[in-house]
This record gives sequence, structure tokens and C-alpha cells, in this order.
Amino acid sequence: MTTNNATFRTEMIEAREAPNQSRGVIGWLRANLFSGPVNSVISVLVILAVAKIAWLALGWAVFDANFLGSSREACTGDGACWVFIASRFESIIYGFYPEAARWRVDIVFALLAILIAWLAIPRLPQKKWVALFALVGFPILSWILLLGGVFGLEHVPTRAWGGLMLTLTIAVVGIVGSLPIGIILALGRRSKMPFVKGICVLFIEFWRGVPLITVLFMASVMLPLFVPGNIEFDKLLRALVGIMLFWSAYMAEVIRSGLQAISKGQNEAGQALGLTYWQRMGLIILPQALKLVIPGIVNTFISLFKDTSLVLIIGLLDMLAIIRAGLTDTNWLGFSTEGYVFAALIYWVFCFSMSRYSQYIERRLNTGHKR
Repeated sequence: MTTNNATFRTEMIEAREAPNQSRGVIGWLRANLFSGPVNSVISVLVILAVAKIAWLALGWAVFDANFLGSSREACTGDGACWVFIASRFESIIYGFYPEAARWRVDIVFALLAILIAWLAIPRLPQKKWVALFALVGFPILSWILLLGGVFGLEHVPTRAWGGLMLTLTIAVVGIVGSLPIGIILALGRRSKMPFVKGICVLFIEFWRGVPLITVLFMASVMLPLFVPGNIEFDKLLRALVGIMLFWSAYMAEVIRSGLQAISKGQNEAGQALGLTYWQRMGLIILPQALKLVIPGIVNTFISLFKDTSLVLIIGLLDMLAIIRAGLTDTNWLGFSTEGYVFAALIYWVFCFSMSRYSQYIERRLNTGHKR
């Protein structure tokens, strides 16, 4: 029997590098937490401290807490008394909106959630039409449903609005309104026409130079002085106008930073192709500039969302104001911690969601070269 020597090695295998252990959970822990003796000791101490704090927080918020009941007598444990939140949950969500008409608020909430999900999920079709409806149709439909007075709907004045619905109304209108105004202001500030540039600079610097509380006072007290006496300017509309103008100035500076980051060659290339100014801006410059400043835009949105609580000073009771008003009830004195923790959790959920979605958009639009 013959043996085929081609199937056998006649030399030793060369030494190979050790397997790469920098991947996965263990690799991440070695690279970031346990890369050396000192880092390992510090990491262990920090982990123990965080675990201790987390255990105490869970004990107060979950294990020793009270969830069921209708009065403060139900709060018998040493932990949190979430009965306070449960007893005032409807007012926290709807404010003083009539109970028989709250289905209209639920429809608006459901439409908002569907639109956000449709625009956020990549594989869903017809995003352009959905975005157009979100910018034009949804605000009109929401205003009709919430305000009423037409199509047989009971009229609910804005002074009865409150709670989370008011917070979301102010935030959504402010976000949708401040972005396009900010884009126009940013383009105007970079304009070569002195008159247009001067107006935009004056507008931006004026609104950035005053605090939002002052703007809300001006919108509530001074704005009606410039309106004919036979026209009633709704208080909520005044606040919405003031918030949009205030944050549009900040948005303009964020977008202007993106415009300045785009090289002149992009504009010159558009001119060489015979494109008009607005075609160059809409097709070449703005898409790149907006992509660069997504973190700044979302940071402005988050600040706007949190500053909706300032409308309390002009008599509008948003979610935080409703919770604070509930704490003045003599039947619930001493439970302010639960109220503020719940409010902080709601704000955190919305702000964290916006932050994570912006990071997803950045990764999706990242066209840079990777090594």
C-alpha cells in the first residue's frame, strides 16, 4: 500500500497570535473597567457603591412602597407612597379637561405615537407623506379635537387644559415651529443682503439676550397690547408664540454652525451646475449641514421640552404644576418626594428617547469612510 506524502506536513506550524479577547462582554470589561490593578480596584469600589445605592432606591421605590389605596392611610410602609400618584393620575395626564371629552385627548396621543413610530421605523413606507401629515395635518386635526366647538364637539377652552397633554402640546408645537424658523434665520444671517442680515442678527441677539421667563411674561402681558381690543388672544397661543420665537433664535445659531462647516466648494459646485440659490440650499447645503448638527438640534429640543414647566408663571398648569398643586392638598402633605420623582421619571423618559433616537439617526446618516 502506498502512502500519499502530500497529505502530511513535513515542517512545524508557525507560531500564531493569541485569540483576540477584546470582543464581547468580557473584552469590554477588560478594556474599560479592569485594564490594570488600580483601575480594577476603583471599578470594584464604584460597582459596590452603585449597587448599594440602587438597592436602597429599589427598596424605597418598589419593595417597601405602597401602590394600592385611595387615601394616605394606605401608606403604611417605610417606602414610597405611590397611592398619591395613583389617586391624581388622571389630573396629571389630562389636567382639568372634562372627563366626558377625554377620549379626544386619547385619540391625539394615539395619533402622535403612531406618527412617531411610523417615522422612526425604517422599513415602513410612504414616509414623505406621513411626515407631511405630521407637519401640517396633525396639528390642525389635534387643535380641532382638543379645542372643539366644531363638528358637534364640545368646546373646551385652553384654560381647562393641563397636565401631560399641555406639556406635550407646548413641546410639539415649539419643536415643529422653531426648526423651520431657525433655518430661515440661519440662512438670513448668512445672507449677503445687509438689510436681511441685519434683521436676522437683531432678532437672534434680542431673543437670546432675554430669559424665557421674561419672554413668557411679555407674551402674556404685553402682546395683547399690540392686538385690537375686539380680538381675544388666547393665553396658550401667546405662550406658544413666545416659546417658538425664543427657541428659534437658539436653533438658528445651531444650524448656522452647520452651514459654516460646509466648505465653499459645495456651493460653487452647485453654481457650476446652474442651480439656483434655493436649489443649492435645499439639495446640497442644508442636508449636509443638518446632518452635522443633529446633536445640537436634539439638545435644543430637549431643553425646550424641559422648559415647558415655566408656563406655570403665566397661569398654565402643565404636568409638574399639577403635581405641585396636588401637594398643597392637606390630605397629601409630606409626599412631595414621590411627586417630584414621578415628574422627573416622565421628563427623563421623553428626553432619553429623543437622545437615543438622535443617535440612531446619526448612525443611519453617517456617510463617512470607516477603516
